[in-house]
Amino acid sequence: MTRVHSFADESGNFDFTTGRSASRYFILTTITVEDGSPLSLRLHELRLQLAWEGFDHPGPFHATEDKQSVRDRVFEALSEHDFRIDATILEKSKAHPGTRRSEEQFYQFAWFYHLKYLAPRIATPSDDLLVVASSIGTKKKRQAFSTAVNDVVGQFSPTATYRTAFWLNACDPCLQVADYCCWAIQRKWERSDARSYELIRGKIESEFDLFKSGSQRYY
Repeated sequence: MTRVHSFADESGNFDFTTGRSASRYFILTTITVEDGSPLSLRLHELRLQLAWEGFDHPGPFHATEDKQSVRDRVFEALSEHDFRIDATILEKSKAHPGTRRSEEQFYQFAWFYHLKYLAPRIATPSDDLLVVASSIGTKKKRQAFSTAVNDVVGQFSPTATYRTAFWLNACDPCLQVADYCCWAIQRKWERSDARSYELIRGKIESEFDLFKSGSQRYY
């Protein structure tokens, strides 16, 4: 029996318009590691080393906010370890209005298709599965998002035992890894910037464009 841990982050927003602040895509990304993976420890060691070298980095690793010199070190650290990356890409203008009546509904929609594919590929009936999502939104929305993730994991987990959690990004280094991987994939899709994507390409097991075959746009 193996305890499988899957950590998730997302990029994009819930603005379904053509406004300048609206993202084109909503991207859900997970990294999957087995219990006992040294990945968390490696990021902690990197933080200590950066402090020793005089880097002013008091908060968690966050790809959007980190300096490029820090990003380079994080991606270098990630290259040393085995883990699995999966991403589901949703081009928001192709999402039927019925799937996005609320932020919570669209969030659950993304998780539904992500875990429908992922869960049977990362765990077996004899395993345990822990899915940890990065906490977003207000307290009320966080509860709704957490419930959505738990419902979907319950539908698709092949394991007899599973748990879900909804943590702040700062709480766990593996959530910060998920943030970095999601950021790299987002840069490729939103900006055609594949520099960081190429650094993790070998760890990406799936990158599913959910609406690839769709041609209708709703805004």
